[in-house]
Amino acid sequence: MHNKRKHAPVYAVLDIMSNSVPAEISAQLSKTLDVIERHLASTLLAVHLYGSALDGGLKPYSDIDLLVTVATNIDGTERQDLMLDLLKISAPPGVNRDLRALEVTVVVRDDIAPWRYPARRELQFGEWLRKDILEGVVEPAVIDSDLAILLTQARQHSIALAGPPAAEFFDSVPESDIFKALADSLKLWNVPSDWAGDERNVVLTLARVWYSAVTGKIAPKDVAADWVIECLPEKHRSTLSEAREAYLGHCEDRLALRGEQLTDLIMLIKHEVTTLIGQHQ
Repeated sequence: MHNKRKHAPVYAVLDIMSNSVPAEISAQLSKTLDVIERHLASTLLAVHLYGSALDGGLKPYSDIDLLVTVATNIDGTERQDLMLDLLKISAPPGVNRDLRALEVTVVVRDDIAPWRYPARRELQFGEWLRKDILEGVVEPAVIDSDLAILLTQARQHSIALAGPPAAEFFDSVPESDIFKALADSLKLWNVPSDWAGDERNVVLTLARVWYSAVTGKIAPKDVAADWVIECLPEKHRSTLSEAREAYLGHCEDRLALRGEQLTDLIMLIKHEVTTLIGQHQ
């Protein structure tokens, strides 16, 4: 049965955003909330801002991460219209001075509460989907193991732009499910074609996975990279350091030119994390 809870008024919180949201994204965030409200008002339960905007600070290529919770499924027409409108107020990283890349994840309340693994994701918008969206290709609802990590992030550090605080609204995710999600994420990257064109993000994401597997915590990409660099053999440190510096905007991203060096680093991290996760199973 669908949750019949009355939708959460987004505009009730806009007057306090200036005190809690980084000023550089407040205008774009306001436009994003307008779009969410326009399309999902009748079913909206909560909107939470999480990620780099709050944890470690926005970096040059950081997305604006939003978790949207609704009471009912989104039909095909509304799904496509929402994605197209989000495209108008988002931009690929580093391309537009006024717009950052949006990453908007939508979940149906009954699909995540009570919590179970893996959970179902209703919709996700991101710049990597721009070409597909413009061509009319919109992904349906899918099972998404990464929701275990996303919800944990939101519970640990987020701002409720609509609805209750995340720590009250979402169930706690068991540690065993976090490790399952980390293990599932490793399956995404096996051969160079899996990270071609996204080298920096993949290697930094793997650094975060390693950090989380050891500490049980979720850290910003640069913080996790700092930690992992100290764990690496000397020959691999420069590759991860370059990824970190490029992410921070301190140097040009040339990771695609590192070829076997990058592959060796990714395989090393996968091996280390797989071993760690095996110890928890």
